[in-house]
Amino acid sequence: MHTIAVVDDDPITRETLKAYLEGEGYRVMLARDGDQLSALLARGRVDLLLLDIRLPGKDGLSVTRDLRAASNIGIILITGRSDRMDRLIGLELGADDYITKPFEPREILARTRSLLRRIAKPARPAGGRVKRFDGWELHLDKRRLRDPGGEDARLTSAEFELLAAFVDNPGRVLSRDDLLDLTLRGDSVPYDRSIDRLVRRLRRVVEPDPADPTRIVTVHGMGYMFQGAVD
Repeated sequence: MHTIAVVDDDPITRETLKAYLEGEGYRVMLARDGDQLSALLARGRVDLLLLDIRLPGKDGLSVTRDLRAASNIGIILITGRSDRMDRLIGLELGADDYITKPFEPREILARTRSLLRRIAKPARPAGGRVKRFDGWELHLDKRRLRDPGGEDARLTSAEFELLAAFVDNPGRVLSRDDLLDLTLRGDSVPYDRSIDRLVRRLRRVVEPDPADPTRIVTVHGMGYMFQGAVD
């Protein structure tokens, strides 16, 4: 049974989502702010957060940033319709998706299921297959990325799938639709330019200078291409 934490300072929102998601077979934990969430996370595993951006004290963007520094937990931001810039910042910080208020519980359920499927996607049956580029090692079975110094680099599930798609197709121009098909396999996140934001996040990990990328390059009007040798 997957565990979902609903983090919102509105008790009606918390209880509504709890009742609905428990009715769909999920274990649901509730928190009204970042401090309560920290206590929940210290007590046991949480698979996915439904996280309101506008929390008292530490806001949802700060929570997202701190969690992404240490965890690959699924994060769906809950935002107001006027919070467009906050949504973009949240995605840049590593959130997986967002949904705006007012929302239908069925939409929350659909996005939750989609993200949990991606998080739980089994390792590829590759028998220890490893892709190497410029000193980096991408372990496709273990879903791990090691930098040239041998340290693990933290990637979200979507970032890992995107990098795997690139190193499986070096020198090939991949459109955004190609990348959605190769990475999310029909579970694409329905916000505009989601692939562009994932590419920017991935460049911050694997590029010497993310502002002047030399590995994941933009092919204007067409998409992206992974340059360089892959073994």
